[in-house]
Amino acid sequence: MSARARLKTSDIGVPIEIRQLRYAVATADAKSFSRAAAALNVKQITLSRKVQQLEDRLGVKLFERSTRGAEMTENGRPFIEQARRIVTDIDNLRTTARNVSYGLHGRIAVGYCSPLMAGKLKLAISDYLTKFPDVQFDGIEAGLEKLSHSLQSHTIDVAVAPAGQIEDGVASRSVWSEKLYAVLPDDHDLATREQIYWQDLRREIFVVPSGGLGPMFENLIASRLTEQGRRPNIIVQDTSLESVLSIVAAKRYISIATGASQGVAWSDLAFQEIHDPTSNMRSTGARTMTTRRSSASSS
Repeated sequence: MSARARLKTSDIGVPIEIRQLRYAVATADAKSFSRAAAALNVKQITLSRKVQQLEDRLGVKLFERSTRGAEMTENGRPFIEQARRIVTDIDNLRTTARNVSYGLHGRIAVGYCSPLMAGKLKLAISDYLTKFPDVQFDGIEAGLEKLSHSLQSHTIDVAVAPAGQIEDGVASRSVWSEKLYAVLPDDHDLATREQIYWQDLRREIFVVPSGGLGPMFENLIASRLTEQGRRPNIIVQDTSLESVLSIVAAKRYISIATGASQGVAWSDLAFQEIHDPTSNMRSTGARTMTTRRSSASSS
């Protein structure tokens, strides 16, 4: 039995290394062991030995060696082409895995409780989709309680919610702030006022939605307008913010909203910024929230 046959028989259980395939493909492209070694930044003796081991493992001579270099054999050509596809697939897998770990591929589920009609949330999501076209974006609009539960159960990755709505076990960071507006019928006395303040709204009847930003608006109105135990008149409607604003257009109530709601041309409505020189609550902040476990694992 020849030395080659003995080596092949004893080498049956030895797996082929990706490095061997890469060296063989590089040699076929360069038509030279020395040039292939230089291209891969390895020693020529190392590359030559690995290619020889691969040939012994396969029992196929892949290259004709000469002083001019290395030429693929007819028997080696189909193997090199298959090896090329394998090396390319491996490189693609590594790129995909790296991109997933960097957030460039994969899926992200984002919860939010304000409409995407306009405003900074819409701009932020549009910018993200442009920068990461290979990431599947799943948006979930829900109330604060549902968003919190979804974070804890890991059905969403991150939530964008008003500042101050933070629960235990949730990490957050501030991302932007938005101005608050009184939403008035266009013929309301305050609709043409140059500036309005919270106290200008103390006799108004407010209507807010039960979901989304509604609970935050309700608490904010109550905190700013409660006087000597007398709470402001707030009606909570089990409907969307869009429907609430349509009710305001009927000239019976008023509401409050962020700048995002101005992304739609609302007929018969006026948006007046609420000024408050004695407080920093002129605007409502938005925060991104993740579970502390997710935050720790991604840092």
